[in-house]
Amino acid sequence: MEDTSKYHIHADVTADGVVERSDVVGAIFGQTEGLLGDELDLRDLRQSQKVGRIDVEIASTKGQSHGHLTIATSLDKVETATLAASLETITRVGPCRASLEVTQIEDVRAAKRKEVVDRAKELLRTGFDDSVMTSEEILAEVRQHVRVEDITEYEGLPAGPRVTDSDAIIIVEGRSDVLTLLKYGVKNGIAVEGTNVPDAVTELTRHRTVTVFLDGDRGGDLIFEELSQVGDIDYVAFAPSGESVEELDHHQLFAALRNKVPYDTVSGLNEPREAIAATDGSATPAPPTTSPTTIDEEPPDGSDGNESRGRTPASDASSSQPTDAQLASASEPDLPTDADASHADDSGAESAADTVAGDPETIYGHATAVIRGETDQVRFLDENADVIGEAPASAAYDALESLETTPTTVVLDEILEQSLLDFAADRGVERIVAHSLGQFTKRPTSVQIHSIDEIAEMPPR
Repeated sequence: MEDTSKYHIHADVTADGVVERSDVVGAIFGQTEGLLGDELDLRDLRQSQKVGRIDVEIASTKGQSHGHLTIATSLDKVETATLAASLETITRVGPCRASLEVTQIEDVRAAKRKEVVDRAKELLRTGFDDSVMTSEEILAEVRQHVRVEDITEYEGLPAGPRVTDSDAIIIVEGRSDVLTLLKYGVKNGIAVEGTNVPDAVTELTRHRTVTVFLDGDRGGDLIFEELSQVGDIDYVAFAPSGESVEELDHHQLFAALRNKVPYDTVSGLNEPREAIAATDGSATPAPPTTSPTTIDEEPPDGSDGNESRGRTPASDASSSQPTDAQLASASEPDLPTDADASHADDSGAESAADTVAGDPETIYGHATAVIRGETDQVRFLDENADVIGEAPASAAYDALESLETTPTTVVLDEILEQSLLDFAADRGVERIVAHSLGQFTKRPTSVQIHSIDEIAEMPPR
């Protein structure tokens, strides 16, 4: 009845004497019987469940009884009002004189409507997701999902998919750090999962170019200390002090990797993390292990590659003056004949003209357009030799860092330096064609590197 009732009749009852609940209920049924006819007889209405249970609360004090009663009905308004009025005809309750007064007829549906309105307001305020994703946000979320799905395991440790075949790896602390690297396109990270460095990671450090990238806290210091004892580390990078790798955004992460320092620079220091932070990540790189290029080595076209382009490789900048023997050997280079020079000029002009006329279809064509054309640009190509990005050569590192898609080939009208080579290996670049090659302490085997003069002889497919 409570679920179907429409109205509640509320009434106050007063009796001159001590009465109980049963006396009040008996008086209601007895004194209203036959008063309103058969259709509104209270007993019949109760049996047909059009009137609910009669609730009575009554108490006696000082020889008088006072109470309140409630009757639930599913009758219409007129019938309910008539039934309520009939209750006020009661003059006796049990043996005592009494009076009954209706104080309120409550519309149950109105109360329910108020609850519905209040709840609707609350749902309207909190129940809807008002965030509308832009196209860029949708694409970014899909890309992130694909990258996160790339996480694999190496000897039971969380790792990126390139750890097994990459010449360079990045060692981080936990699985969430590997996920953060994958989120930003770095697929050669592996986690040590605690301060006890696993044997699998120790063995990896023997054969790979290793960058240790740790949190900027005491835990990162402890892991670095153990790795330095059991592994072979090449470079060291830390997150900013008090932050972890997983908390870094895109720019902070790549800035920390860009500021990595050779292990020899911080080995033996009590506080390597503070030492790196004090130099803002900049440190003197390890000296080159390869011998510098001598002055009598001519580029294939017979001209001095540095003077013609106005550039000086890093090795020349730090080299001493050439010896007399070197000057003598360089004084009489094998110069081409006039016919050869004319043929070379014609073929070069034709190649450049073909390249400028339309988009190159091969890596050699792009290299000719970018490097032979002296554009001072860097061009990023996909596996089909289609352009996916281009930027000034001086900003090659930042441009590669900002690319969402990892390029297959990088064409650089600039000297290729160690930092860009290492980062390209980390990103999964397969080939770099540059104006010339700098001095490298290590050359990742996962990246093919060529100078423009090398591919002039045999263009890569």
